[in-house]
Amino acid sequence: MIPPVAHTVEVEIEISGDMIRLGQLLKFADLVTDGGQAKALIASGAVTVDGEPETRRGRQVCVGSRVGVDLPLGRQELCLVSRRLVSGSAAGETL
Repeated sequence: MIPPVAHTVEVEIEISGDMIRLGQLLKFADLVTDGGQAKALIASGAVTVDGEPETRRGRQVCVGSRVGVDLPLGRQELCLVSRRLVSGSAAGETL
């Protein structure tokens, strides 16, 4: 059983592609340090994708999705967005 959550923190996560695997996302967001921790956290029922419980570490999560993670110190809401291009950094342009 997961203890009551004290507060929710929303974090925007930029990814370069259209999708990322759930376990990789948890590592990228610094919520776990390795795949084993990601697997355990997901298996515990503490992770939701777009409001639905998710137990598959390999689940593909796409841009626009919201991933909720219940942690001992509160809930993290991860919102996936596309990495923004910096103005003037396109190939062939000089600064």
